Amino acid sequence: MDNKRLIHVVDDEDAIRRSAGFMLKTSGFAVSTWTSGVEFLKNVKNVETGCILLDVRMPEMDGLEVQQRLSERGVAMPVVVLTGHGDVSIAVRAMKAGAVDFIEKPFEKAVLLSAIEAAFEKITDAEGRASRAADAAVLIAALTSREQDVLKGLAQGLPNKTIAYDLGISPRTVEVHRANLMTKLNVRSLSEALRIAFAAGVNG
Repeated sequence: MDNKRLIHVVDDEDAIRRSAGFMLKTSGFAVSTWTSGVEFLKNVKNVETGCILLDVRMPEMDGLEVQQRLSERGVAMPVVVLTGHGDVSIAVRAMKAGAVDFIEKPFEKAVLLSAIEAAFEKITDAEGRASRAADAAVLIAALTSREQDVLKGLAQGLPNKTIAYDLGISPRTVEVHRANLMTKLNVRSLSEALRIAFAAGVNG
């Protein structure tokens, strides 16, 4: 293998393996594809370190289970989780378990590449975790208590309606708080907001 950064694409859908593989290869990455989490786990001790692009919904063993097994075996490769629409609560669980990011299918190239860059930063920057936690805590502290409540709800994977019910406010008000906290945290996506929340120890 040359010095290209390696991506392990673990997905039971042939179309996803092909499209993601092509997109990543044309972006300068080396790609290794796996048809299931079980297959990947069987071979993981012999594979080269890289970023794992892991589908959540697979037969035999789902992505969360694969992620847990990797963790149990001490495999520290960063994981980016691929989810179908509406799997946000699953994606939140994956991020709590250490995934770098989650991406909803069908994914855009820029979103995928951004998540993968974050994953490779994790490989090279493990010691930066403490400083990121401190930075995240400063950002969270700048939120109002109500915005922090909404963020905690999001960190639990709850939809806006449930957060609204729990806090005794309207779903529209939750949307306003959510928009405000995204602006204050200077993020554009829920996964970025959650990354800051989890770095600061907000677990809902």
